[in-house]
Amino acid sequence: MTMRIAIVADIHGNLAALEAVIADLRETSPDLVLHGGDLAHGGSSPCEVVDRIRELGWRGVVGNTDEMLFAPESLTEFAATASTQFQRLFAVIGEMAAHTRAVLGEERMAWLQTWPRVLVNEPIALVHASPASLWRSPAPEASDEELASVYASLGQPVAVYAHIHRSFVRKIGELTVINTGSVSLSYDGDPRAAYLLLDDDRPTIRRVEYDMDREIAALAASGFPHAEWVARSLRSAKFEMP
Repeated sequence: MTMRIAIVADIHGNLAALEAVIADLRETSPDLVLHGGDLAHGGSSPCEVVDRIRELGWRGVVGNTDEMLFAPESLTEFAATASTQFQRLFAVIGEMAAHTRAVLGEERMAWLQTWPRVLVNEPIALVHASPASLWRSPAPEASDEELASVYASLGQPVAVYAHIHRSFVRKIGELTVINTGSVSLSYDGDPRAAYLLLDDDRPTIRRVEYDMDREIAALAASGFPHAEWVARSLRSAKFEMP
């Protein structure tokens, strides 16, 4: 029996993009929707996004920016391993996380803590970044050997991750490794929202137009620190330093 599964990841508090993806899901009609983490931080509407996912009842995995909200030390520990050139980046992210944390409140953050690091829905294993880390994962340019060494340990024929905001599908022998792309803050040059649709064993990356101007206006009005940097990244669809 064919089963259609959608995996939606890296929403980053962007309600306009999430609503556009939900509308597209009504058209593609998956049997099951899972989320790949990084739900709240990085956009104008963290509370609304969390509440919408809860209302929809999607199961999923915890992401690194979810973790840094309920465990701020995780950002500090990862930043300590980064080179000097990235220290300003992590300082900015810390300021943004403090704002998101205050807006979300304890009850929503407690809900974020309920998500596992690995979710298996045979034949799929889903993680946010990699089995060993919420913060580190291979890039699309990684070799087949690297991808297999990271994801074969999940023990399923299809390994799906998010985190890098650049989608791809790679067949490595009996293992298929897929990156979902991101609903918000795409880094592949295409500003549209992305999510994964698996129709039995046939993966498709769906790209969805959304009202980016609405999100940027909401960012400007939200008091979110460094909103102009986020807006610039949304428009360019590339990673940019603050």
